[in-house]
Amino acid sequence: MGQRNKLLHSDGDSDPMGVVANLFDVAMVFAVALMVALVTRFNMTELFSKEDFSLVKNPGKENMEIITKKGETIQRYTPSENQESEGKKGRKVGIAYELENGEIIYVPE
Repeated sequence: MGQRNKLLHSDGDSDPMGVVANLFDVAMVFAVALMVALVTRFNMTELFSKEDFSLVKNPGKENMEIITKKGETIQRYTPSENQESEGKKGRKVGIAYELENGEIIYVPE
């Protein structure tokens, strides 16, 4: 009878760091699940594909940003009035319109 009682109440139950390790594991699983849910919710799965792409965030607004992926490198470009500090110069050359059928028309200035 003493042997059976000893198996039910082992010394591992009194380890306070075991609880912390379990909480850490639960937090890591939750963080990974949250990242996967956000990527699929905002349709950002192309960031993990092997294809090259360009993405324009907030087109035509002050905080517009162009994100391009070529191979393994992802570059972010934010157009601003003072481009000379970065060694990049550019100017607006036209406007692009997307029609209802998905066709894009470019109109030069």
